[in-house]
Amino acid sequence: MPDALVNSTIEGAVATVVLNNPPKNVLTLDLITQLEKVIDALSASDAVKAIVLTGTGPLFIAGADIKIIAGIQSAKEGEKLARQGQALFNKIEQMTKVVIAAINGFCLGGGMELAMACHIRIAGDRARLGQPEINLGIIPGFGGTQRLPRLVGQSAATELILTGDMINAEEAKRIGLVNKVVPETEVLKQATGLAKKIAAKSGKSIAACLQAIEEGMHEPLSIGLGREAQLFGEICETEDKKEGVSAFLEKRQPKFQDR
Repeated sequence: MPDALVNSTIEGAVATVVLNNPPKNVLTLDLITQLEKVIDALSASDAVKAIVLTGTGPLFIAGADIKIIAGIQSAKEGEKLARQGQALFNKIEQMTKVVIAAINGFCLGGGMELAMACHIRIAGDRARLGQPEINLGIIPGFGGTQRLPRLVGQSAATELILTGDMINAEEAKRIGLVNKVVPETEVLKQATGLAKKIAAKSGKSIAACLQAIEEGMHEPLSIGLGREAQLFGEICETEDKKEGVSAFLEKRQPKFQDR
């Protein structure tokens, strides 16, 4: 649709999702609703094993629509908005298809919270990231106070959240916020290349790995190890496991069928 705020295309087993709300790709309620519909559709698609998420134009997402924040008149309204964004970002984080954020330009506020909900983050060398909500007299509401400490540690996250400062891509990589930094013009290409590499693996194995990692992050090590063992056992009964082992022994590339 010409007026779509979220566009998606599928090539092979990789879907590319582009947030299309220029000039700053701010997160409006309509965009959040459309993104959730796209995510639900891709999650249900057996043809898709990896998703690249990016913004149109020279930036990723400049944040949430300030007009929405300005219109909030009660604690109930604010909590409702926060829970709506959190629900979508939780859905992305818990997907059994890998989601890669291709971060170009500014990645701020709700945009950074969305990027942090993705499994992998590739940033352009001119990207700027931050949680500037405190400069507006508010706090992050779409998961920033929870995911940022888990990614970069409590001390670094506390400084970023309380100062509202932006950091460059290299600093983001140094503290573990992004996986790699690439030339600005290469962000989407590099993210897509990584998505294709992962999508060539067994869909069953991808899903099991993501489940083990996500569930284990929120449980004690002993419980995480138990879940890993359970998933390992389930994978051992798949056709892809038989194909992967046979291909290794026969010194050839495996042909996974995601079964």
